Amino acid sequence: MGQNSSQVPRMTSPVRVIVTGAGCRGEIYSNYASVHPERMKVVAVSDPRKFARTKLQKQHNIPDENIFEDWHSVLERDKFADAVLICTPDRLHKEPAVAFAKKGYHVLLEKPMATTAEDCTAIVEACIQSGVMLSVGHVLRYDPLIQKIKELIDAGAVGDVIHIQHLEPVGYYHFAHSFVRGNWRNEAESSFALLAKSCHDIDLIHHWAGARRCVKVSSFGSVSHFQKKHKPAGASDRCLDCPIEKECPYSACKIYLDTVKQGHTGWPVNYICPSSFPDIESVTEALRTGPYGRCVYECDNDVCSNQVVNMEFEGGVTAAFSMVAFSEEICIRKTTIYGTKRSTKHTADSKAHWAFGMTGHGDADYHLIHAFISAVANNDPSLIRSGPEETLLSHLLVFEAERSRLEGRVVYCEDKKHS
Repeated sequence: MGQNSSQVPRMTSPVRVIVTGAGCRGEIYSNYASVHPERMKVVAVSDPRKFARTKLQKQHNIPDENIFEDWHSVLERDKFADAVLICTPDRLHKEPAVAFAKKGYHVLLEKPMATTAEDCTAIVEACIQSGVMLSVGHVLRYDPLIQKIKELIDAGAVGDVIHIQHLEPVGYYHFAHSFVRGNWRNEAESSFALLAKSCHDIDLIHHWAGARRCVKVSSFGSVSHFQKKHKPAGASDRCLDCPIEKECPYSACKIYLDTVKQGHTGWPVNYICPSSFPDIESVTEALRTGPYGRCVYECDNDVCSNQVVNMEFEGGVTAAFSMVAFSEEICIRKTTIYGTKRSTKHTADSKAHWAFGMTGHGDADYHLIHAFISAVANNDPSLIRSGPEETLLSHLLVFEAERSRLEGRVVYCEDKKHS
């Protein structure tokens, strides 16, 4: 499991990082520099959106010469930082990850690693060959509760693991925001839902299974409900003009406009105004002209709204994962691990800074960036819980599961460690 990141030696100077992709994830990770300026310093930012990069520049007092529209321009300079945080869109992960690794930068790469198995493999190979550390944004690996589960399994608290049951209820309006109207709605523009949303969960199951290899996998899923044929009679193409908007649970007016009227300017309203601060006027304009104001039954979404994955690991251990959009709870995952022993109740404590408490991952975002910075500062990759080899294996399992769904058959997994 590696050394406890809270016990690493104190740094003599902060780790210098470049942020590539100044959206929500880039801003969250870079916030660590505001909480711990003695540990991390943001020295440059690249993002094609002026508002996003300027916002990060002001937050971290970055000089003008280190503000870039394109990450390629960063690499034209001699190496001037220790690490890079790559938080670009999913389909724009591979090229910067490989290029920064070859330049000698340690890499924190937001999940998923990339949108094809080949690109994921290329990233891992580049980091290994360049001798740099890679941490993938599987933030749940850093959740104290997840760590406790792993420790208990490894200590034999439940005896031999027989079956793992894991559920991710995405949440009805979260799914509508991200996967019907938003950036991850269309596979050709981003990736399939199991990779974009649930590679976290397949990674956790793979992690809990330990050294056992997954030998076969099956998966089923489809787009449910968010289709034109389910559009209510009389509904408009946009929520602002819809006569039945008040009765619709997916109303963009409720999800965004009512939220900003109550004074909330974080997720999800900050997503829909990429070029300005969210207020009533900018949110209204975004709903009138942008993708987030569309009727959920009139979008170009094609990613699964519910999916199940069944896995069998070496030794006969089985696992079942379910992802479903239609829940009141948002990403409140539920896990049951069945073993040959009964266990007593255990608890886990978190010591994350309060500033990281509203990111959607509990305290895990804080612990991930804390571990990465500690690893770079102390040249100790053991502090990284989502390193290259194991993360690659869990990503490959996601691709195999999706292949099963598309081909309608059980997929027998190759031994990737030896192939």
